[in-house]
Amino acid sequence: MKAAPKTPKAKRQEEQANFISWRFALLCGCILLALAFLLGRVAWLQVISPDMLVRQGDMRSLRVQEVSTARGMITDRSGRPLAVSVPVKAIWADPKELHDAGGVTLDTRWKALADALNMPLDQLATRINTNPRMRFIYLARQVNPDMADYIKKLKLPGIHLREESRRYYPSGEVTAHLIGFTNVDSQGIEGVEKSFDKWLTGQPGERIVRKDRYGRVIEDISSTDSQAAHNLALSIDERLQALVYRELNNAVAFNKAESGSAVLVDVNTGEVLAMANSPSYNPNNFAGTAKDTMRNRAITDVFEPGSTVKPMVVMTALQRGIVNENTVLNTVPYRINGHEIKDVARYSELTLTGVLQKSSNVGVSKLALAMPSSALVDTYSRFGLGKATNLGLVGERSGLYPQKQRWSDIERATFSFGYGLMVTRYS
Repeated sequence: MKAAPKTPKAKRQEEQANFISWRFALLCGCILLALAFLLGRVAWLQVISPDMLVRQGDMRSLRVQEVSTARGMITDRSGRPLAVSVPVKAIWADPKELHDAGGVTLDTRWKALADALNMPLDQLATRINTNPRMRFIYLARQVNPDMADYIKKLKLPGIHLREESRRYYPSGEVTAHLIGFTNVDSQGIEGVEKSFDKWLTGQPGERIVRKDRYGRVIEDISSTDSQAAHNLALSIDERLQALVYRELNNAVAFNKAESGSAVLVDVNTGEVLAMANSPSYNPNNFAGTAKDTMRNRAITDVFEPGSTVKPMVVMTALQRGIVNENTVLNTVPYRINGHEIKDVARYSELTLTGVLQKSSNVGVSKLALAMPSSALVDTYSRFGLGKATNLGLVGERSGLYPQKQRWSDIERATFSFGYGLMVTRYS
């Protein structure tokens, strides 16, 4: 018996049922594949690589905070402070936190902050809003505790305080060139502060904390203690330093000089008891001070020593037996290689004492010409001229010393009264 042919309507219903079954199967297959992928991903994160999520979470919430340590103190030989660190505060902002809280507004508290920081409110807003995703920018450094407490009481969102220190120099301009100063980050820039920066700087500690989305510390993870800095005791006597500085200022003013330097040394030990320069500057507030004024001329500037070497010439002549204490020298002006050697005043004869008292160029030049050319070179060298003074200070120079195999008579003569070499004031 032959089946009755399907009507068009029945065919459409059958085709529609087949399409729905195929689409349902495809949907179930996609769901199963997605479920398998998710299960595989969970297995990967939980079993094969479980630390990745932990690391990502730590990256978002863990913060490393530096535990600062105070810079070491500089004292004179008796323990009197020449440089100390005083606690101050830094004012900083979290632009992201501030932006999330509504940003800088015209509220009286924000106006009070701007006034305290001595900047217009719109400038403060621009500085913070320039990088709204940043988490840290300084607004002010080395703020005194009273000002910091005032800002803290404003309770502004995103505005925080940070501990730091500022260098203070009790002796001010008296020891400025010797001690030097530091920058806002307590790094030595000049003088002893720079030369012994590593010694005076401690090792900061470290604190690892977990913070929530608002920047609040919710857990202390670990901490590393800071290592205290070393103090530094100098050979300087602060009282003698003040005396030398005062007298140097008087001498510069009396002689209408542009500048002056003075170094006081213990002749028995070689220790430097005082080192001063004039004019000086205030290391506690040196804004606008010319760099030339900050230079420690006692160790950086070189010049011809002139008549200060004449006692060395007389000493060398005595040691070599060229003269004795009773010798009288003919000090009438004379010529060498076409150059006249003369004194400020004319003296026909002078004893060795007279040569030194009258600072006679004629007398010492005749002594120099009576000895080998290497004699004065050796004597000056034994006294340290032309050699490094090894104070360990930044900018210290050794001067310029002649290295000659042959000397003309005029060079030997002028060398005896301090020409032809360059030395520092300290040297």
